[in-house]
This record gives sequence, C-alpha cells and structure tokens, in this order.
Amino acid sequence: MSALRTTSGPNKAWRGNRVTPAYAQRPGPAMAPAMAQAAPAPGLRAGGRRHPFAEPEIARDLDRREAEVETGFATLSETLRGLAPQQFDAGFPDQAAARLAAIGFDTDPAWFEADWTTPLNMGALHARAACRLFATLVKSGTERDRYASDDGEPVDVLIRRWGFHAVDITPCADGRLAGLLGAVLRIPLSIVTARKSFAGAMFNVAQNLHEWEEVELTRHREGRPNRPDAGTRYLKVGVYHFSSVDPSHAGCAAHGSCNSRAITALHERLIEFQAAAQAMHGAGDEIALLLIGLDTDTDAIRVHVPDAAGRMDPDRFVDAADLYRMTLDKPRDAAKEAVRTEVARAAGVHPDDTATEGMRWFCGYLLKNNIAQVDAVLQKFAGPYIEAGHAEKLIVIGDPVDDVQLRNLAFQAQMNSVEEGAADLRVGLHILGARMHTVPVLVLRSYDPDIPGDDAAAAEVARRMRAAVLAMRPDTALEVEAALRPGTGGALEFLEAEQ
Repeated sequence: MSALRTTSGPNKAWRGNRVTPAYAQRPGPAMAPAMAQAAPAPGLRAGGRRHPFAEPEIARDLDRREAEVETGFATLSETLRGLAPQQFDAGFPDQAAARLAAIGFDTDPAWFEADWTTPLNMGALHARAACRLFATLVKSGTERDRYASDDGEPVDVLIRRWGFHAVDITPCADGRLAGLLGAVLRIPLSIVTARKSFAGAMFNVAQNLHEWEEVELTRHREGRPNRPDAGTRYLKVGVYHFSSVDPSHAGCAAHGSCNSRAITALHERLIEFQAAAQAMHGAGDEIALLLIGLDTDTDAIRVHVPDAAGRMDPDRFVDAADLYRMTLDKPRDAAKEAVRTEVARAAGVHPDDTATEGMRWFCGYLLKNNIAQVDAVLQKFAGPYIEAGHAEKLIVIGDPVDDVQLRNLAFQAQMNSVEEGAADLRVGLHILGARMHTVPVLVLRSYDPDIPGDDAAAAEVARRMRAAVLAMRPDTALEVEAALRPGTGGALEFLEAEQ
C-alpha cells in the first residue's frame, strides 16, 4: 500500500518516506509532501500556458460573479459613507432610503431617523444592509445549475455509476471554503444531498446519522434517487483546510492552525459516523468515507484516497498541486491517465482493480475539476491568492445556503440552537471581529412549505436563536438579523426585530 509517514512535529507534517507497491516503484509527484514549506512549491506559478484541464469559460463566469459580489459590497459601503455626514439634514430618512433604493436596497426610512443627541449607528446600519445584500445575491444565484455534466455525461448518472447514491459534504465553516462546491470541487449542487459547515468540520454524529436515515428511508419508500437494492453507497466527505504559505498561523482557527490536529480530528469523526451507522443499523459497509484537505492559498486539494479495505491514512494523499505540475505539458487524455494512475497508486491497487474503481473514479473526478480551479487561480494571480487571509462579509448561522458560492463571502456555521453551536459562533466572531466594528450575523432557518405551520415554527426558532446570540454579549458589537427560506429555495424572508 502506498503511504506517507510524517517524520516531524504537528505543524511540520507531510515530510516522510514513501512505501509503494511493486508495480509502482517510481517517484510520485502527486504524493509529494509540501505542507511544511514556507511558501507554495515553485511549480505553482503561472507560466503563461493553461493546463489541459483548464475551463476558461467557467473561470470567467466565476470572475464575473466575484466582481458582482465585491462591487455590491463596495458600493454599499461607499453609499453609507457618503450618507453619514448628512444624517441631521431635513428629510434625510427619505433621501437615504431613496439613495439605497437606487443601488438595489429596499430599506425602511425609519432606519435613518436621527438627531444630534442620538446619531445613527452607521456600523449597525452597514451590518443590517450587508445581510440584505447577501439575501439579494442568494436570490439571483445561478450556482445550482452549474457543472451538470462531465465530458458530456450527466454527473448524477456518473455518481451512481461510480457506486454512490448520495454525497454528503461537511467542510469547515471558515469563509475561505465558501466556494468549495461551486469553484474548488465544481460539483453540481443537485448531487449533494447535504452540505453543512462546522468550525473545524466537526459535525454532530447523531445529527448526521438522522440525515443518513432520511436518505435511506426515501430510497425504501420512493426509490429515489435509486432503489435500496441498487448496490450503491452513501458517501460522507469531510473537508479540512490548511495554509501552504503560513501553515502555523493561517490554518484552521478551530484547531489552532495545527494541521495534524485538524486532519486527525476530522478523520476520527468520519470513522465515528460510520461506526454509529453500524451500531444502530448494522449498515457501516453501506457508508463510504472520504477525507479531503484544501490549501486556502491556492485552492489545491489533497485527496486521502481510501485503500482496498476503505481505510484512509491521514498521511497518505494525492495532491492536486503536484498533479498540476506533473500534467501541465501533457495532452488532455494523457493527463487524465496520469491522474488515474496516481489515484490507484495512493489506494495501493492496480489501476485496473475493479473493486475500488468507483471510489477511484470519483477521486479522479474531483482532482481533475480542482486542477482547473488551481489553473484559474494561477492565471489570475500568477501564484497564490494575493488576499490569503480572511475577508468574510458576514456570519450565517442556522441552516446552510449554497445558492451563492464565493470564497470569503460568509462564515457559515450550521446549528439548531446557539447553545449547540456556541463554540462555532465564537470562532466566527473572533475572525470577523478582528477587522469589523460591527459584525453582521444572519440567522437563517428553512421550512417545508408542504407542512402546515412549519414556517411559523421555523420563525419561532429563528427569533429564539437571534435572542440567544444577542444574549451572548461578546466583546464584538453585533447586528443580528433573522430570516426564513423555503426548503425548496427562493428568496429570504426577513423577520421584524422584536422591540
């Protein structure tokens, strides 16, 4: 079995010796450790040529979307900055509402009522408007329809052919992973059964087990997305992150920027989930696990390919950054074959092994997609992201929203109650509070429009969560908004603040 073994301490992992099977006794760039370097490997510099996996049209589309979002937030800030000195003028509330309406914001003039004894809290106004702008972006989002095919074949068909009927992804709540599905992995949202973010990707095993039970019940009752005897599995994916530029400080805040801690904790949590399904339903073999790492400086992923027994090794992975270098000058078909070979090598099996073929094809699909994103980053910045740190605009807690996918847009932490997710929320407040006067927090709850009264129940939960956030009284000033959304998608419905 191909493996990497670390030979140094927690933040200096990924340096080690390689042991490969007899058929693969050769250097393996895609397995080369690099996390301990002070900067990305020299090969991750744009050389003026595109990778054979590059998708320029998608890259341009993502750039357009990013420009739209960044322009929206910049225009909001500039408009409010211009209004601030006029707040004591006659007729200011109506004038301010009209100015904001001109840039697409429907606001209440009462927001802008002030006099010299009680001037406006511009930080709170900006935070409230930021939540509305996020809602506008969600409403206009087009990410759900992207990447529906791969080399001309429907992705949902391919996923089932590879042996999976559901894909459940848990990334870290860090905003630098906010574009994980839409840009980094380029997975169509239609095939993702669940995507919930938690600080450090530390999902709740019991809750995840209930979500798995719902998927399996639907298969037994309705035969969707396929029948229970189809022989496919539920795929649970955990995504941790690290920094290749500054590994000791710019890694996962929930794990103290300790890469080995982040990897080990998530790996153990995935195994606990599988064990819970086995203990409760005797169904451990019906769940496949996959561990993925993301370099937030380059968007390159590391896929910890399972071996023939389904086991993953935290120290064994295929690195998209190394694959990028290896295949940059190859024709497309030869590059695809190189990915296939390296994935098989990481699994410790022959490239023609049929028992592991489905998982290996899925891993190769993710790596190929990701290399296209790595190419887009390098072409745009001629190296890693210029803004490598945090730049989130708001915190979203409650239920996930994926209709707008953009790196550093929002710190998203899923929770059913603030008490349950207090640790995650504090991580988000620490991150955004370091650079914001007032942190926007959006409490979002979804409801089933087909269940009578579910909207009212969701509204009650949202109001309770908003009150609980305000009761935390953190050091950072907050502006907390609550909103509902139909589980089927659509616009956010903001709830009036209680007096």
